[in-house]
Amino acid sequence: MGKVVGIDLGTTNSCVSVVEGTNASGQPEVKVIANTEGARTTPSVVAFTAKGERLVGQVAKRQATTNAEHTIYAVKRLMGQKFDSDVVRRQAGSVSYRMLQHENGDAWVKAGERTMSPPEVSALVLTSMREIAETYLGEAVTEAVITVPAYFDDAQRQATKDAGRIAGLDVKRILNEPTAAALAYGLDKTEREVIAVYDLGGGTFDISILEIATGVFNVKATGGDTHLGGEDFDRAIIDKLSEEFLAKAKVDLRKDRTSLQRLREAAEKAKHELSSSLETEVNLPFVAIGPAGPLHLERAIKRSELEIWTRDLVERTIVACKAVMADAKLTPKDVGQVVLVGGMTRMPAVQKAVKEFFGRDPNKGVNPDEVVAVGAAIQGAALTGQIDEVLLLDVTPLSIGVETGGGVFTKLIPRNTTVPTEMSEIFTTSVDNQSFVPVHVLQGEREMAVDNRSLARFELTGIPPAPRGIPKIQVTFRIDVNGILAVEAKDLGTGRVQAVSVTPTSGLQADEIDKLVTEGEKFKETDQLRRDLAEMRNQAETLIYTTEQALEAYADLLDAEKLAKVHAEVDLLKKMMETGATLDSLRGAYAQLENSTFEIAEAMYAT
Repeated sequence: MGKVVGIDLGTTNSCVSVVEGTNASGQPEVKVIANTEGARTTPSVVAFTAKGERLVGQVAKRQATTNAEHTIYAVKRLMGQKFDSDVVRRQAGSVSYRMLQHENGDAWVKAGERTMSPPEVSALVLTSMREIAETYLGEAVTEAVITVPAYFDDAQRQATKDAGRIAGLDVKRILNEPTAAALAYGLDKTEREVIAVYDLGGGTFDISILEIATGVFNVKATGGDTHLGGEDFDRAIIDKLSEEFLAKAKVDLRKDRTSLQRLREAAEKAKHELSSSLETEVNLPFVAIGPAGPLHLERAIKRSELEIWTRDLVERTIVACKAVMADAKLTPKDVGQVVLVGGMTRMPAVQKAVKEFFGRDPNKGVNPDEVVAVGAAIQGAALTGQIDEVLLLDVTPLSIGVETGGGVFTKLIPRNTTVPTEMSEIFTTSVDNQSFVPVHVLQGEREMAVDNRSLARFELTGIPPAPRGIPKIQVTFRIDVNGILAVEAKDLGTGRVQAVSVTPTSGLQADEIDKLVTEGEKFKETDQLRRDLAEMRNQAETLIYTTEQALEAYADLLDAEKLAKVHAEVDLLKKMMETGATLDSLRGAYAQLENSTFEIAEAMYAT
């Protein structure tokens, strides 16, 4: 069996590593593999030349200015996205290549005459990573552990796995990036410690709280923002410089793809330089052509200006940190170490914000660009038995459940549940002689199904005719270690099973993902009212049904006056449900009818 490599498939840069053995103390020796140019990270950039040649990595990034429309970057943000999502619209305004809508609604990219899905583009980057590893190891590489942001949904994880398969890799595990970083940081820790992994990369932000001790890594809670990263910091600089240039020269640099690419490169360079300098210079001669001839862009940028332009982006990371600490039921004082991951954590304003929130200096003992790939390699070695097994107790970031009567979202697996996991619930039919039960799978945090994201729909058919409420349908959800969901519905009477693997080509839109948890809190009171109303209507329907059955069976035991009264109360409750009565009025009518049913029961047992 060959070695399993660890690959950090990043938005801006990717990295591959492998465990070569163990040291004298039994700890793994991990090698971060350099590419052919000697760099330990490789730009996640793909380009196609006029001759049809395919370029990947630094060579693709180097020619981006002269080949802007045929150069693709930051495609990780498009994984599992629909074309009409906000994240795609935002990305379209800051990249020089084109995007288009595939026939299934997914966001694809267009490089010249070539149209490609995001997994295909990512597969080219993964292929480059595989080839880098093969050159170093001198053997074929067919297996890998690939990392993803902890807040990636089912569609994004599946898209990443598909990219691995396209690249000729058997993806042994999809591993959350903060968990991989924690593996690299804490494998040699023997004492119990609570750590926070603050991961601000090129395209995504994750914050995870873990408890680690002697080979056990227990994720307490995770959260983040799947479209917040270095690309957004670059965009802030691009927008500011473009707006100033537009006001002065009456030319919008964002409208020309070559000018936009030059400005993008200058913005990224300025951002990097301002992490170590207080001021830098952006100088782009002949950046555009105006009515009077060539136009030039010259602008000095101070670190303080960049911090003002990006203050809201940094604050968004702290908002996510607060939410995760609440989910973990911990305070910042309970965290022993804060591990910084991702290139954006080099920004002084980011480090300052982290220090102020957690009350301590962040740990800088790991390389933020390489630590995720190192952790992935360690996990790969553990899976093959090359090193001692490590126990990873990761979690699912969003609640998963089904739609039940009244449009209620019934959660079967709450967010931050340890995976792999399995959860079952018994459901039944809602009408007499119902021959099938529809199963609607959803993901989110809202109380009503309509407010959450649909993952899949399927039907359990062949249910024998029976009165409502008699069939018992067991719905089981299983989430594997990769975070991939499978659902099974079983008729306990007939044993008939209907299963579906929830592996959509496109999942939650990024703007929806980030809003799900926050909306769950923001609209908590409204959601609860709607849920209570739906549950009351369900109870009322059941009471009406059972009362009518009782009236039909035991009408001769009731006097005419009582019989007429109960019929009137049943009709009133039916009418109120049809006209959309308020919760309080429904409760009153329900209570009145319920009292009358008690009287029917008393009459039955009095005979």
